[in-house]
Amino acid sequence: MSTAVNQEHDAHAPSANCPNCEAVVSGHFCANCGQEAILHHASTREFLHEFIGHYVALEGKLWGTVMRLLFRPGALTLEYIRGRRVRFVQPLRLYLTLSLVFFALMKLTSGFDPGTEDKESEPETEVASATAEAAPPLKPLTKEEQRGKAAAEAAIGAMQEDFKQEEAAVAAERSKSKNNLNFGMMDKDGDFLNRWPTLKHKWQAFEDLPGDQKGTVFTAGFYHYAPYAIFCLMPVFALMLKVLYLGSGKRFGEHLLFALHSNAFAFFIYSVILVMPFGFVNFVLWCWLLGYLPWAMRRVYGGSRWGVFLRWGTLMTFYSIAIGVAVLLSMMAGIMSVGAH
Repeated sequence: MSTAVNQEHDAHAPSANCPNCEAVVSGHFCANCGQEAILHHASTREFLHEFIGHYVALEGKLWGTVMRLLFRPGALTLEYIRGRRVRFVQPLRLYLTLSLVFFALMKLTSGFDPGTEDKESEPETEVASATAEAAPPLKPLTKEEQRGKAAAEAAIGAMQEDFKQEEAAVAAERSKSKNNLNFGMMDKDGDFLNRWPTLKHKWQAFEDLPGDQKGTVFTAGFYHYAPYAIFCLMPVFALMLKVLYLGSGKRFGEHLLFALHSNAFAFFIYSVILVMPFGFVNFVLWCWLLGYLPWAMRRVYGGSRWGVFLRWGTLMTFYSIAIGVAVLLSMMAGIMSVGAH
């Protein structure tokens, strides 16, 4: 028992070997792993000191990062390229944090809801039902009126039968045309989904859902997959910049760095727009969002104003299409969760 007490007491004295990696130590810290050589029981004061010190250091980085990100377009990217990196938050961490905040705020504020038509049709059905119930009872028809009603119903039935025959003929013609244009994408029975039984099963289960639940499936798919899909577009954004600035001498990693900073700024502005109820403030934010990217492009890549404007327009056109496709695929991916328990 005295041995245990002595070992606990000796923990305050320098040790010949590091308790963590067993390397030989000669000072207060291990030269191999960096851990303290003198160990003691941690106190509440030390925990608070470590937390406050880490928070102050992070706050200092965060303040300088946010100020350059928001009010000096492209400056943060240039600082990183020039090697001044320790004083700022890392680009990937900055992007992931702001994107997480944006999607969390969007979900809390219900900023994304595709909606369905069935929700609007329910009140109309209820109103029609109530109107029918409130209508006064009709008087009995006379014999002449009954004969006229029967003749009208017969004529309407004949017209409906003609319409059905015409629709069947048109459908048969379309089916014949589709079969003639089949280039191997369809199976023999004309069903494209037969090649993927799981996808076909999920799609059929989705089709059986009510309209309001279909909207819920799309919304769930968006919130689950859209953050990953948009993150995967960062290399696409960088590749577009690479093509637009061929011969600039910029490496792909520098284009990717610019993509992370630019999209992090966009997430920050979108987050503020979600929580700001003031129309004028939102208008100013939208204007700053539109003008930010060309300003940042000119600061980082240089070039004339017209050249930057043309590159910016091209970049926004193709990147907007890419985002639209990513969001659509994210919503469609929600169908794969239908029927899963």
